Amino acid sequence: MRTNLEHVSELTLEDFENEALETLSSYARIACLSPMFDAQWEQNGKIEDALQLFASWARRRQFGSFSVDVHRLEGRTPVLTVTVEPTAPTTGTVLLYGHLDKQPPLGDWSEGLAPFSPVRRGDRLYARGVADDGYAIFSALLALESLEANGVPHARCVVLIEASEESGSPDLEFYLDDLKDHLGDVELLVCLDSGALTYDRLWVTTSLRGIIVAEVRIAVLAQGQHSGSASGVVPSSFRILRELLDRVEDATTGDILLPEFQSVIPDEHVQAARALAKEFGDIIARELPTLEGVQVMGDSPQNRILRRTWYPTLSVTGMGGIPSPESAGNVLRPFTTAVLSLRLPPNVDAEHASEALKVALTTNVPSHAKVDVKIEGAKGWLAPTLAPWLVEALEEASINAFGRAPGFTGEGGSIPFLASLAARYPGVQFVATGVLGPQSNAHGIDEMLDLPMAVGVTNAVATVVGAHARKEA
Repeated sequence: MRTNLEHVSELTLEDFENEALETLSSYARIACLSPMFDAQWEQNGKIEDALQLFASWARRRQFGSFSVDVHRLEGRTPVLTVTVEPTAPTTGTVLLYGHLDKQPPLGDWSEGLAPFSPVRRGDRLYARGVADDGYAIFSALLALESLEANGVPHARCVVLIEASEESGSPDLEFYLDDLKDHLGDVELLVCLDSGALTYDRLWVTTSLRGIIVAEVRIAVLAQGQHSGSASGVVPSSFRILRELLDRVEDATTGDILLPEFQSVIPDEHVQAARALAKEFGDIIARELPTLEGVQVMGDSPQNRILRRTWYPTLSVTGMGGIPSPESAGNVLRPFTTAVLSLRLPPNVDAEHASEALKVALTTNVPSHAKVDVKIEGAKGWLAPTLAPWLVEALEEASINAFGRAPGFTGEGGSIPFLASLAARYPGVQFVATGVLGPQSNAHGIDEMLDLPMAVGVTNAVATVVGAHARKEA
């Protein structure tokens, strides 16, 4: 029997400040970099510091029956689970996901801001990791706490916080195996690591691109040589890198040339992009801090939405073997290393694409230069069709929390966890949402968390979890 969930959760900004902000700010001070960016993560202990901080806060929550557990597998980052026992006669599990590892600072932050020194300006908290994804455990547990405080039944809930997501979640599959019995029959997955086009509604993610990260090293010399004596005879490692990249990407248009990276965009996603462009105009280009005069890619607002969510793309995210300008001498360098980040359409096979990339970069190498390639890939994700009860719950959740209906959109980023769970639980219902809206700058400088958005998402999650428990009543 249906009941109005209008008062499931009335968490306010003041409540969030009192219950979560101090601990979230302490977390912001911890440089708990993901293993990809801190090879000595275990010895440095920063991930452990963040883990224990979250576990301590979780143990202070108010539930009828719950447990807080740290799970460890040798050589792998730990996982934190908070298991809240059911207050409704249901047998399934609601799994709520977040992560605690962070990206590195990237560069110099704006005046008065720093990656590991939280600063609040108005209703925004600036620091690395607060929006991606430190807020998640607070949002998940405060949502569940509000259900019990208001006497609203809920199923058994497991909040899972991992520590390798920013490295592509290489450890997660092993924990999903290890925790299979503990997780039980997962019926609903709530992922709190996604984005939002605006801060005025609940945004639900309909697709995520896959990703390939490749480290390519081109070597031509045992040691650097004076350019006056070696150039013109020894090929430049940078030039060879350029030639190899031209096999992958059209340098004029930015289009990816490898057929294994291509996909046909489903019509419903094309229509959804058209509807978003009609409502919001050129929202993608408008929110990007491009310099004056720079021409963005794409021929229309709709096309730019699709380019961000469905097109394969290449970004060179790191370079090695190249001195900084102030220390550059007249030397033909012995090697060049590039880190490539390639985004894949949601329905492209990451393994096949990775193999095609490796072949393109290592076959018939110009001048027979030595090429070493390390590749890691992760699948994209397409949301399954929403069950009628969940469609209704999301509508109610967004209206109650924000005053307007939810939005649905694809995201350009990757969350490997969703593809992993989709493969393990083919019948599961997914809600991928988050707080990464305009100027949130995940992975960039001046990352920030919009606190009212975090409150709204928390209240919306409570409504959805409450609706799950009553869906068969």
